[in-house]
This record gives sequence, structure tokens and C-alpha cells, in this order.
Amino acid sequence: MRVFLAAGDRPNEALPHSRIWHINLCLSLRDLGHEVIEFDFDLEPMYANADWHNEKQRAFSDGHRPELETALLRQVRCQHASRPIDVFVSYFYSTFVSPAVIEEIASLGIVTLNWFCNASYQFDLVSDLAPAYDVSLVPEAFRLEDYVRTGAHPVYFQEAANPNFYHPVDVTRDLDVAFVGARYGDRTRYLRRLVEDGVDLRVWGPGWESVCRDQSPPLSPGQLARAARRRWLPGSATTRFLSRGMFGGTLSDADMVRVFSSAKISLGFSRVGPSDAPGPPIHQVRLRDFEATMSGAFYLLEYFEEIEQFFALDREIVCFSGEDDLIEKVHYYLAHDAVREKISAAGRARALAEHTWQQRFRQLFASLGLGQS
Repeated sequence: MRVFLAAGDRPNEALPHSRIWHINLCLSLRDLGHEVIEFDFDLEPMYANADWHNEKQRAFSDGHRPELETALLRQVRCQHASRPIDVFVSYFYSTFVSPAVIEEIASLGIVTLNWFCNASYQFDLVSDLAPAYDVSLVPEAFRLEDYVRTGAHPVYFQEAANPNFYHPVDVTRDLDVAFVGARYGDRTRYLRRLVEDGVDLRVWGPGWESVCRDQSPPLSPGQLARAARRRWLPGSATTRFLSRGMFGGTLSDADMVRVFSSAKISLGFSRVGPSDAPGPPIHQVRLRDFEATMSGAFYLLEYFEEIEQFFALDREIVCFSGEDDLIEKVHYYLAHDAVREKISAAGRARALAEHTWQQRFRQLFASLGLGQS
């Protein structure tokens, strides 16, 4: 099939070295033998200004939407005229284009699909556009009814990983515990507890600079002792608990895979959205759940019920519930190499058998009655 793909390389500007969506979406579709035409347009500024609740961001998207719409329709029409496009796949928010643009693409006989993986806490940022598509690809099972209520046509389409990129590399497992991901929600609380407990931790990702002790004056032994008793470490403006050498900035995609192979334990967190959001916490399956396991990591994940549909607990991954459980399991698995390696091997085998993007797209296209060549 000919697939027109309109998606940025990365989810946001905080990951400047990443091409995560190109690796997972574009390359996986090409692996299946499909011809993929990528939208030639810089979508990154639109992703950075996708929140229509924010007046400044909405003004930006309103001002740049016409340019995006014109370029999109021009390129789709041109490609379709040279040889018919079968499927249009996008990663669009409602601020990107009007529903009429998607409907015009569909009027050419092209099946339109929108992939969106933030609806767990940002459904309102895609709800106006979703009904214009033939199908909305939804990885959050609990949001399917919300899509239906808008008049959209959702299909449950879980995240995955591309095994041609996410695989073990030949390095020594010389890191005890590693976390790769942005600082938000209650992640700070968990990682601070690990450091206080003496765990040798390494952290990469946006936002952790603000909790690095090296940015504030060194603490005296007395201050350190008092901070440990209070379970926090004081800083000039915020709690600082990461010492020199614990934080490594943001990683490239290849370096992230290398960390998964270098760490004895790779941490994962399932809670998403702002920590002060009203209502109960929102948890969801993450891209990282498949990237880490497929890369051969021993994956220690914050528990939530849905993950059991994808991995067998204590056999393929291990989950923790709360700070005390995290501490206990970190120490146990650091002390039991053979058990840890057996679980990581089983997690990788499960990810390869059932959780590749190639499998997800093959099953999706078959369910929609779309050709495979």
C-alpha cells in the first residue's frame, strides 16, 4: 500500500535528539513493505503550541494552521495524482487542521487514520478533530467511549516498539538502577526515596536539572543528616537530591537503548498528567513499557491493572506499589542476578512475540480490510 504519514519525528521539543516516531511508525510501516510518503513540513512548532486552552499557543496555531493545511493538501493531492494513496496516517491535535481538511482527503478515496497517545489526560485537545477521521487509533482503553460520544470511530491500538532498533547492545551491566524520562508527577518523590536509601541511581531526561544538588551550595554533614531524617534535601529554591554524576541530561534514542542494556534495573512509571489534576490518578500503558523490555531491560514498573494484559507479572516484568515496595524490590533484585536476568529475557521474548509495531499495523490493516502490499 501507499501510506501518507503526517507525524513529527519526536513527541515534543524537550527531546531534541530523538526521532522516536520516525523509528517506530515510519520505519515499521516500511518494514511491512508499504511505500511511506512523509509529510514534508516542520510540525514541531505545532506540537509545542497544541494546547488551545493557552491563549498564546492558540494564537500561534491559529496563525500557522493555514500554511500547514495548504501544504498538506498540496502534497496529498500531488502524490495521489501520481499514484493513488491508500491510507493517510497522522499524529494531529485539533489545532493542526480543520475537520474539513481531513474530510477533503477522505473524499479522494483515501482511508484516514489519526494516532494519538495523550488522550488519557488530553482528550479535549483532539476531540474536535477526531470525528473527521475514518478511524481514531486509541491506546487508552478507558477513552474509547469518549471518542464514540464525539461521533468518532475509535479502534483500540496499543503502543509497541520496533525490534530493528530496540534490542540489547553488547555492554556491561554496570549501572544499578536507571530511569529515563521527564520529571513530573510523583516521580521525584520515588527517586528521592531511592537516593535516601543509598541506591546507586542514574537519571536522564528533561526537568531533572532543578533537583541536582550541584546547582546549590554544598551541604554540611549536619545538614545532610537532618535532611535524611526529614526525607528531603534542601536547595536554594527547590528540593535537590541528585548529586554530581547521577544526572546525565537528555539522551538520543540509541543512547537510551544503551542505558537499558547497561542497567541492572530500569524503572518505569505509569502515572501520567499533572500531579495536581482533580480526580483519581490516571495510569496508562506507555511506549517505554515496550521499548525497555524489547531492549532486554529488567523492567520495574509502577503497577496498574492494564499492564497485566501485556506482560506476566514477576515472570516478564516486575511491578511495585508505593515507595516501600519499590525499595524492597530494588534491593531484592539487585542481589539476585540470575532471577533478574531470567525475567528480563522473558520480557524481551514476550515483547518480540506480541508487541512490535509491525504486528500492530498488520493486525490493524487486516481488521480494516486494507491490502498488505
